[in-house]
Amino acid sequence: MGAKAPEHERSDGHGNPPSLDTSNSICGGEPRGSHQRQDGDGCLGNGGGDNDDDDDDGDDDDDNGSDGDNHRDVDPAAADGRANKKKRRKRSKKKSKKKSKANAPIEQSWPPRIPLDQLFPAGNFPEGEVQEYQATARTTAAEIRYNNRRKCWEDETFLGNYRKAAEIHRQTRRWVRETAKPGQSLHDIATGIEDSVRALLDNAGLGPGDGLKSGMGFPTGLCLNHQVAHYTPNPGQKPVVLQQQDVLTVDFGVHINGWIVDSAFTMAFDPTYDNLLAAVRDATNTGVKTAGVDVRISDVSAAIQEVIESYEVEIRGKTYRVKPVRNLCAHDIKQYRIHGGKSIPFVKNRDQTKMEEGEVFAIETFGSTGRGYTVDDVGVYGYGLNYNAPLNVPVPLSSAKRLHKTIRENFGTIVFCRRYLERLGVEKYLAGMNCLIQNGIVEEYVPLMDIKGSYSAQFEHTFLLRETHKEVFSRGDDY
Repeated sequence: MGAKAPEHERSDGHGNPPSLDTSNSICGGEPRGSHQRQDGDGCLGNGGGDNDDDDDDGDDDDDNGSDGDNHRDVDPAAADGRANKKKRRKRSKKKSKKKSKANAPIEQSWPPRIPLDQLFPAGNFPEGEVQEYQATARTTAAEIRYNNRRKCWEDETFLGNYRKAAEIHRQTRRWVRETAKPGQSLHDIATGIEDSVRALLDNAGLGPGDGLKSGMGFPTGLCLNHQVAHYTPNPGQKPVVLQQQDVLTVDFGVHINGWIVDSAFTMAFDPTYDNLLAAVRDATNTGVKTAGVDVRISDVSAAIQEVIESYEVEIRGKTYRVKPVRNLCAHDIKQYRIHGGKSIPFVKNRDQTKMEEGEVFAIETFGSTGRGYTVDDVGVYGYGLNYNAPLNVPVPLSSAKRLHKTIRENFGTIVFCRRYLERLGVEKYLAGMNCLIQNGIVEEYVPLMDIKGSYSAQFEHTFLLRETHKEVFSRGDDY
């Protein structure tokens, strides 16, 4: 809007020129000559109508006052221009109101007659009421498990952790295969493996919580001859020295954030046992090849048994048929759980359970020249915190409480052995450990053996089942 006019030039509110109130003004009538400027609309001069040519008339006219009897002169045309300018502004205000009404949202008439496309030009019609299903579940348990696993294998961190752990396993076992010789103690071999793994991980695992970030997936297993599985040199045991005629099985795991690469191999210094090793290696590769999405466990077991029983080995003039160990199984792996819940025997069975996409499996096979059945050996292999054990457990011994806290902070549900506890500086823990075992908080694992005089072998690989393929993480150029 324009600036306000001076006080003596204001109109009377009807668009008429202001009255000239001077002491010497002419009484009554119109200003001289004004009748010559009237038009048919009753407007003065050129100010009427819609003519915009003289919008600026009178803007620069100054009213100069006079002393004495002099009259103050006012240009009526300028006053008319200003009055009509205000009229035009009022009309524009009405137009803007009409425009704002045109832009207002359209409301439905009553009775409703306005088409819906005009009411909702963008097509965003109101959504109906949403009610969740209560009676039945549209998502099956298998789909839920699949979606949970999918988050893992689509995560590059998950795959990176597994591939890193597998490379650490390959480099460590390459060193073992080249350096393990007759005359070495099993304790030195085990500590060498574990030191290598921790060095490659760049994590000594001595601080609280460090062992949960990365470390050994379980105690290093070093089994000789008839010892089939779960033997590790522990404090207090008689030292065992590797001999030329021994068959040595090396089984160790590497974990990063609880995801474990579990892989094993068997080595011998005498070529007599080559056929035994070949049988078990072939059976493991067959199991890995047979495994896949929607493959039944019974089919994998049957394929393993067929291959392993097709081999024979001659030892000191006597021929032995290689037998699968009937009471040991391959298994799936879950985070911080070396045995996830699914088991794959090495003999035919009727288990119709299917392998599922996104699952991690450790396919291992054990072959033996003995009975093909294991029993408990003397000693202790390791311990593992029960998966279902509560955090706060009432135990009578204070040493058991302290030990429970140490286990949770350093291992969680990862299996560990006495060497690992003493490495952390834990002392006088046997009474507390027995208390935890008796209360079902910790599980104890013992060595497993076949009959004495027999020989056994093991090979194992860890792989991930994906939609179109499987990735064998632990595969190397050695096996």
